[in-house]
Amino acid sequence: MPDEQRPVTVGELSEQAVLARVFPLLPTARGTLLGPGDDAAVVAAPDGRFVVTTDVLVEDRHFRRAWSTGEDVGHRAAVQNLADVAAMGARPTSLVVSLVVPDDLPVTWVEGLARGLAAASTPVGAGVVGGDLSGGPLVVVAVTAHGDLEGRAPVTRAGARPGDVVALAGEPGRSAGGLAVLTAGRSSAALAEVGPAADEAVARYLRPRSPLAAGPAAALAGASAMLDVSDGLLRDAGRIAAASGVLLDLDEDALAPDVAALAPLAARLGADVRHWVLAGGEDHALLATFPPGTALPAPFRTVGRVRAVDGAGPRVLVGGGEADVAPGWDHFAG
Repeated sequence: MPDEQRPVTVGELSEQAVLARVFPLLPTARGTLLGPGDDAAVVAAPDGRFVVTTDVLVEDRHFRRAWSTGEDVGHRAAVQNLADVAAMGARPTSLVVSLVVPDDLPVTWVEGLARGLAAASTPVGAGVVGGDLSGGPLVVVAVTAHGDLEGRAPVTRAGARPGDVVALAGEPGRSAGGLAVLTAGRSSAALAEVGPAADEAVARYLRPRSPLAAGPAAALAGASAMLDVSDGLLRDAGRIAAASGVLLDLDEDALAPDVAALAPLAARLGADVRHWVLAGGEDHALLATFPPGTALPAPFRTVGRVRAVDGAGPRVLVGGGEADVAPGWDHFAG
């Protein structure tokens, strides 16, 4: 029998009992014809096509329960997938979520996860239509997201052309700053004078804010290439450069507001603020290129230009020269 002084754990309930607590917390997806509860969901695809992406969060590699609540992890899991859909110029419609949990995990943590998924998905009209639940030694959250192109062509990484404007929607470096704060310890004496800035950075790490509506808006405005900035601005810009066969030349002055906003916090931690902004990941900003003269949809801002390749091939420059910081996150190289 569970002790009334402690939370009920997953291992003390049946799978059906856990799901019965979770299903009422999940949002209904736009276009859902048959939702959770059957062998599979049925979702309308009025465009005749659908965008699909998947991502996974593994405990102690992508998040720590000591730092993150269930709501935090649910929000993060939704945003990192919804941002990939938006980066194709599509409107997110539905999520499928698979969850692995240890027996001793409080059921309230799983309920929090559902609330976090809902909080991130509901504003864009997306919802959870199904998934799977299994036991395991640690928490793993796998999300598959779908999106509707609404008759538009997808915006890929391969369309940037010399002369295009490079534009960014979002604020790079915040998540990296938050991770640095958590690693240092939020009660560190070094952070005493920048308390609000430290708290804000942590919030942006735990629950990234992605400008999801900007993806379809960019497609409607004629974006030539676009992607979700998840592994760092330099690394992801390099992916557009490689796919398009061009140079992306970032204007460091255009990123100066991001550097200035984080500089006091970085100074207190002895960190390189430029590395946070240029190479920090998990902000889920959108990086796009637009033909010259395009009126950029909000909140995109110009941060560089596309140039023709030279003898060194496609790559990213900063202020016309080679970048002097490591490009960003790689899941296996670090």
